[in-house]
This record gives sequence, structure tokens and C-alpha cells, in this order.
Amino acid sequence: MNYKDIKKDKTTLIGLWGALIAALCCFTPLLVWAFAFFGLAALTTYLDYVLIPILLLCIGIFLFGLRRIKNQNLDTEDT
Repeated sequence: MNYKDIKKDKTTLIGLWGALIAALCCFTPLLVWAFAFFGLAALTTYLDYVLIPILLLCIGIFLFGLRRIKNQNLDTEDT
């Protein structure tokens, strides 16, 4: 498995980018500042209820894509 395989598989890229964006919003005050700027600061208490499941889902999608690439590579090596 190499970078080109990951780049070709859309599932893996979506999972990777989704996990990176969710992690950025979870672990930095970036989203809190954005909510405060737009006057939605009262909603910041609910961010963890949304962001952590999204982060876990995107990590799962990324791992599923990596496993699928690995299985495809194993199938092509057998033939």
C-alpha cells in the first residue's frame, strides 16, 4: 500500500479529511471563536456532542478505506 493507492480511493480521502477537520475543531478553540463571532456562543456547549461522534465516524471510514485498499492489493498479488 502506498500513497497513490490512498489518493485513488475516495472513501479513504473523505475519511481522512473529515477526521482532520473534526479533530481540528474538537481540540482547538477555532470553532468556538467562529460561533462567538457569528453570535452563536450559546451553542458551544453542545459542540462535543456532535464533533466527537463525527470524528469517530470519519476515523472509522478512513480505516475501512485503508482495509479495502489492503485487501485489493492482496487480491492483485495473488493473481
